[in-house]
Amino acid sequence: MGTSLFPFALTLLGAVTAAPDPQVMREEPFQTALASMDVAETEQACLDPRIANSDGRRQALRDRLLALHPVIDSLELVLANAEALMSCGAPEASAVVLNRYNPRAGNERRQWLVLRWRAAAAALDHRQAALALRRLVDGNLSALDAPLFPDQLLPDQGNGLDQLALHEAALGRNAVAVEVQLLGDLKGLQGAKRLARAAQWLDADHFEQADQLLETALDQAAVAEAWGLAMDLLHQQLQLQVAAGGDGERPRQRMQRLATVLNDRYALQQLNPEAEPDPLLRSPRDPGGHADVRPSAVAPSP
Repeated sequence: MGTSLFPFALTLLGAVTAAPDPQVMREEPFQTALASMDVAETEQACLDPRIANSDGRRQALRDRLLALHPVIDSLELVLANAEALMSCGAPEASAVVLNRYNPRAGNERRQWLVLRWRAAAAALDHRQAALALRRLVDGNLSALDAPLFPDQLLPDQGNGLDQLALHEAALGRNAVAVEVQLLGDLKGLQGAKRLARAAQWLDADHFEQADQLLETALDQAAVAEAWGLAMDLLHQQLQLQVAAGGDGERPRQRMQRLATVLNDRYALQQLNPEAEPDPLLRSPRDPGGHADVRPSAVAPSP
C-alpha cells in the first residue's frame, strides 16, 4: 500500500512521449525507398520532415545524391543534382557534383558558373565564390555590375560586383574589395551604399580618401532623399574622424541639424546625453514597451 507509483508513472510517461509519430516514415521503408530514389525524389525527401526527420537520414539522402551520377554528361542533370544537394543543405557536396561536368562556352557555362558561385557562397568558400564570379565575366569586372539573376526575382542577391567586393573583403583583401566596389555605378542610393562600404574597407592610413568617399556618399543619399542612410553615413564619418584622432565636430553638428529637421528625438538624445531626458522618449523596458517583461495586468485573449 505504501509503495510509490512515481517510478511507474515516469515509465508510462516515457512510453507515451517516446511513441513514434505515425506520419513519419519508418526506418525499414525509408531504407527501401532510398535505394531506388532518383534526383528529384531524393530532393523532395530532403524537404519532407516526415522522411528527413533526423541528421542521419538527411546525411543518407545527401550520400544518395552524391552517389547517383558519378559521371555526368548533360548540363540539365548536373544542375538538377547540384540544386538538390543545395536543397539538402550540402553546398560543399554541390560543388563536388558540379566539378564532374565541363560546361560548353556560352549560356551553358554561365549557368554552371552562377550555380558554382551560389554553392561556394552558401558554403562560405569566399575564394571559390570570387573565382566563379571573375570567370563568369572572363575578368571584365565592370560587366558584373548587373543582376546575377536577371530572369528571377531575387532582390537579396544584389549584383555581381557587390557580391565580388563582399567576398574579397571576407578574404581580408580589403584593398581589392575597395577597387572592385568603386568600379560600379556610384550614383543614387546604391552608389551611396557602395561608397560607404568602400570607406569602411580602407585602411586607417587612408583616412582622407575614406572621408571624401563618405562626403560623396552623403551627396548621393541627399539626392535620393534617403535621410536614414544619411544619418548612418554621418555616424560612420564621426567614428572615422574620432578614430583618426579628430574631434568629429563637423559630422556631429550635421547629425544634430539633420536630427532636428527629421524630429528624430532619439538621435538628439544620443547626441546630447547630458541634456534632460526627452519626456516623449521611453525605454522599451518601460510599461507598454516591447521589451517590458513584467506580468501584464491585461488578461490574454482566448
